[in-house]
Amino acid sequence: MNNKIKKVIVGIVVLAILVGGMLVAYQKLGPKSSDVKSGAKEITIVVEHGNKVKKEFVYQTDEKYLGAVLQKEKLVEGTMGEYGLFILSVDGEKADDGKQQWWCVTKSKNQVNTGADKTPIKDGDTFELTMTEGY
Repeated sequence: MNNKIKKVIVGIVVLAILVGGMLVAYQKLGPKSSDVKSGAKEITIVVEHGNKVKKEFVYQTDEKYLGAVLQKEKLVEGTMGEYGLFILSVDGEKADDGKQQWWCVTKSKNQVNTGADKTPIKDGDTFELTMTEGY
């Protein structure tokens, strides 16, 4: 074997040993799952159905946006439109377009000016999803 090939083989072996050593070190010294706080945010969702019955849902989440939590928890069903997630159904109740029904999203009783999937969340937030009639 010529010297160039021997050097390449030695280089590959040394590189493999270094990568293996780094992986072992990361597993031993890197962050543990217990070090990462899961569900760092707690948010409350209050659903007011068309019959005025209210239900409260509390979620622990690491998500950044409301829509992701609502879909992950299967609280809502909807479609993606030009303005983001359009909520069609909440907690099993579908909005009836013939009655001009729609789901209004508010935060601490104030209208949200973004789609659910673009509404940021932080720990302690309360959102309301209210069945509303009339456009």
